[in-house]
Amino acid sequence: MNYFLTEEQEAFRQLAYEFAQGKIAPVAAEYDVKAEFPWPIVKEMARMDFFRLWIPEEYEGLGGGITEMCLVTEEMSRACGGIALALAGTALGTFPILISGNDEQKKKYLPALASGEALAAFCLTEPEAGSDAGAIQTTARLEGDHYILNGTKHFITNGGVAKYYTVIASTDPKKGSRGASAFIVEEGTEGLTFGKKEDKMGIRASATCEVVFQDCKIPKENLLAKEGHGFMVAMKTLDKSRPGVASQALGIAQGAFDHAVRYARERKQFGQSISSFQAIQHMLADMSTQIEAARALIYATAKMIDNSSTDYGKESAICKVFAGDTAMKVTTDAIQIFGGYGYMKDYPIEKYMRDAKITQIYEGTNQIQRNVIAAKVIRESAMHK
Repeated sequence: MNYFLTEEQEAFRQLAYEFAQGKIAPVAAEYDVKAEFPWPIVKEMARMDFFRLWIPEEYEGLGGGITEMCLVTEEMSRACGGIALALAGTALGTFPILISGNDEQKKKYLPALASGEALAAFCLTEPEAGSDAGAIQTTARLEGDHYILNGTKHFITNGGVAKYYTVIASTDPKKGSRGASAFIVEEGTEGLTFGKKEDKMGIRASATCEVVFQDCKIPKENLLAKEGHGFMVAMKTLDKSRPGVASQALGIAQGAFDHAVRYARERKQFGQSISSFQAIQHMLADMSTQIEAARALIYATAKMIDNSSTDYGKESAICKVFAGDTAMKVTTDAIQIFGGYGYMKDYPIEKYMRDAKITQIYEGTNQIQRNVIAAKVIRESAMHK
């Protein structure tokens, strides 16, 4: 379908596709098996200016937005959903600075993030605060010119490899979510350590670990927005980033579909290609339809975010739900088309299914997204009485 992308957007998409197929696809299985962070590829991404895409020009970026982030995330995830996260996870960690940082903070941090010299991570989830993000127990106490952070964040994408961590901590636990504040913590800060590196089912090339704060002392200038605004910063960040997760899911689905179509044409049974059987054709038709519907939804939402300051939480949640569910359905069907071979690690298709599952879970489970969507629908209905 023609989504009427600009020439520049189309050029970035093509560049990302060629990069992903040339640099990522050949090593995706190796990084998956070793569960290693792909530093050589990340440095290549930086040289290609991919990290500059969503950073404003005044901070050494290319001035793009969510649409550009989605296009590049999709193409890279088409080759490997885990490796693509080095880029997408940095976007997630950068958004709180873009959304709520003052000019001094932006001047200090964004150029290094734009160049790819620094990666970022977003620290919200805790052992007792997953879907219930308002239950965070990490605290930040102001002492003179510094805040003292204590607590543990877990399942943190880019944990241990990022240079900058945007962290949600409670400055007033009595106020619950209204007592949360947002901070920037730099790598090497005394009291910042890293705990367990997670051994994951999928996205194994992505670094995921605990981030621990033990009397971690940061300058009060590292507070984002104001005290008590942390939960708002977190929710605005996730509303902006969820189309990126949806694009990761879309890319994974598209990659699995590409493999399934090729295999269906090549695999012979009963003296003919299995692509000639109606049962397989209908599966491919459904997969193609689901992928294109997800793409239309994501691109429309991304354009809405880039061109509007209105509330887009519902649309952001919708595209994350639909694309995540699509990725699981398409990758499951792709394995079915491969048959027994699809279940074997000798073929690339089983990895797509393992990578797809997380897109239904992180940045708000698809069940929580349905709560968000339903609440908004009900409010809108009441307003239009």
